[in-house]
Amino acid sequence: MCVKMEKTRLENNRGALGWFKDKWSHNALFSTIFALVVMVLIQCVVMWVNAGSFGGMFGKMGMAWLNILRNNAYQGVIALGMCLIIISGGIDLSVGSMLCALGAILMYLIAPTGLLASIGLTGPVAYIIAIILILIVGYFFGEINGALISYGKLPPFIATLGTMKVFRSVTQQLTKQFNPEIPADFKLIASAKVGGQVVLPILYWVVIVVIMHIIFTRTAFGRQTIAIGSNERAAKLSGINVNNVKRRIYALGGVMCAIAAVIYIARIGSMDFANAGSGYEMDAIAAVIVGGTSMSGGRGSLVGAFLGMLIIGVMNNILNTVGVPTFLCDAVKGLIIIFAVLLQKKESA
Repeated sequence: MCVKMEKTRLENNRGALGWFKDKWSHNALFSTIFALVVMVLIQCVVMWVNAGSFGGMFGKMGMAWLNILRNNAYQGVIALGMCLIIISGGIDLSVGSMLCALGAILMYLIAPTGLLASIGLTGPVAYIIAIILILIVGYFFGEINGALISYGKLPPFIATLGTMKVFRSVTQQLTKQFNPEIPADFKLIASAKVGGQVVLPILYWVVIVVIMHIIFTRTAFGRQTIAIGSNERAAKLSGINVNNVKRRIYALGGVMCAIAAVIYIARIGSMDFANAGSGYEMDAIAAVIVGGTSMSGGRGSLVGAFLGMLIIGVMNNILNTVGVPTFLCDAVKGLIIIFAVLLQKKESA
């Protein structure tokens, strides 16, 4: 009787373990949520040790999560565009430099001595015009990448590596001794307090996630993106205008960079043109890969990219809390990317 009960228990355990392995291997969103839960539990332990009490831990956790969401909002928006690009089988290394260039243009437009003020446009009207113009410029910058890849037949890595250098160097050259003051009322776009806390960047991020998720899952554009990433030749034979769709994907990535630039300028109030956006492409790629998107294309989730950015944010918070040097934090991100890609290869084998 005891042997039979033990056998039944082992079968039940094997069943639960098998269910978990199946979910982990075939449901990228499940594995991402599980990883986030694990990271949050580790964060709780670190906060508890650091605070010395449960009450102090909960207080610190609340502020930590507000900071994580606020500080990663613009990078999270960039990651959404990167997610679509990687699902289509491409990559964009220019997003950080593009954000820097778009931020410089935005500052030039809205500064008290800037272009719009020189023609008599100030206040909310000027800000609306500036934001619309930045979205258009962001779309154009993305179109440049898309055209180089679609019509120039350049590998995405090479094309976006080139534009990354162009955007960064031209911006630095044109912004020498350029550090205009940002109007205080423009900063309210992202810095206005709601309930005593700065939460607008978080709200923007969540709204954009919802909109992008609907576009990806409910439109022909989303299905075409998956088809191109899965098998570009088959997509072309099925009647999809591959070059046109690729251009639009990279253009949408440029728009995401433009939105991120608006949030960045309104939140920070200034920009260091030598370093602004530096490394954002790696954070975006890490978030997308950790979120379950396949580097080979054809599979991914924008919700997964959102959760992946949260995982990166929680990891940064843990490393900063325990006093790990900044340079080693980047090393950990690199290891996470390597591990995630190796795991994907193992699952597809």
